[in-house]
Amino acid sequence: MRFSLKKRPVEPPGPRRNQWKDLHGESAIQKVSRAKRVRRLMFARRVAWLAGATLFICFIMGAVEYSGPIFQHALEIQTITVEGVHHIDKHKVIELAQIKPGMPLHHVITTTLEERIASHPWIKQAEVSRVPLHELRISVIERKPAVIVRAESQNFLSDDEGHLLTRLGQADDDAFPLVTGIDLQGFLQGADPVRRSIISGIELARVIGQTIEGRLQVHAENPANLVAFIQGIRFQFGEEALGEQWKRFQRVKPTLRPLNFDGERRGVSEVDLRYDNRIIVREGGG
Repeated sequence: MRFSLKKRPVEPPGPRRNQWKDLHGESAIQKVSRAKRVRRLMFARRVAWLAGATLFICFIMGAVEYSGPIFQHALEIQTITVEGVHHIDKHKVIELAQIKPGMPLHHVITTTLEERIASHPWIKQAEVSRVPLHELRISVIERKPAVIVRAESQNFLSDDEGHLLTRLGQADDDAFPLVTGIDLQGFLQGADPVRRSIISGIELARVIGQTIEGRLQVHAENPANLVAFIQGIRFQFGEEALGEQWKRFQRVKPTLRPLNFDGERRGVSEVDLRYDNRIIVREGGG
């Protein structure tokens, strides 16, 4: 057996190899670098977006400023239609609405206009609507005249809810029943007790007018004791239903031979219906 004592050739020294180097370090550096690039890219995008948005807003503002008068003219009110008026003039309704010339349709606040229009004594309700592109439509419900109210030697026209419509002064209209005994200040202020008295007078006129022709005058100072005058006969009514009291009178009327509503030979001057079980008839000179 042979053994060789010849030395093996020694390799020349080279760069040192670090067998314990952290292999994750390089990947971490790469991640940080990528994150920085992403942040720079996002920042650049934000700057570009803000710049674009700013330019767009400036463009819109310029366009609005330039084209605003054109759009306003295209949407301004050109036609005002008024419906439902009979006793008041359409121009008066438009005047109450206070529509400014050249006012755009979309600037109209309908509730405000309705309140202005309904402030007129003859208007019970108003409805305002916008009709694209240029029309404003006003629909009103008028109050209906129902009675002449005489207070302190003056005549007033009222509706069936006791609202003052027109001051007539000394003028009169016998097509409507006449209600007297009304407190003038309360009537002018729309006081509820006064309005209820007028409504009672209107109801009494309606009930009696179904069977007797002629103009009825009602003294309504005390709603619990209404006094009606028609063709020279004086009727007194109590607090119960007016229709029931008048029906009670109609049942006994045939037995009251002297009672005549033709304007001649009036033997009865007063009929008192205030009591439940009886009717009091008072005779006058004929």
